[in-house]
Amino acid sequence: MRAGDFEGLASLYENDAVLALPPGEQTAGNAAIAGVFKERFAGQPLSSGDGAVKTVLVSDDLALTSTRFADGRVTAEIARRQPDGSWRWVVDNPNL
Repeated sequence: MRAGDFEGLASLYENDAVLALPPGEQTAGNAAIAGVFKERFAGQPLSSGDGAVKTVLVSDDLALTSTRFADGRVTAEIARRQPDGSWRWVVDNPNL
């Protein structure tokens, strides 16, 4: 995000992933997710990464991740293990 590579960021998601952005809406698919990130974050200062990643829960090829930020925000994400062993997000709610 800091580099403005929103397509690269979106490539961390599965092709049909769902992102809970903009607030109150859902965005599906890599291209649409890249567009939302660009629209929301281009040219804006980004947080310093002050979040504390919580314990990752893994069950077979699914993982639940979450982060709690100093300002009280909490995220929740579901990732799926890919055939090559990498992980990609399937569902992402960046602001619970």
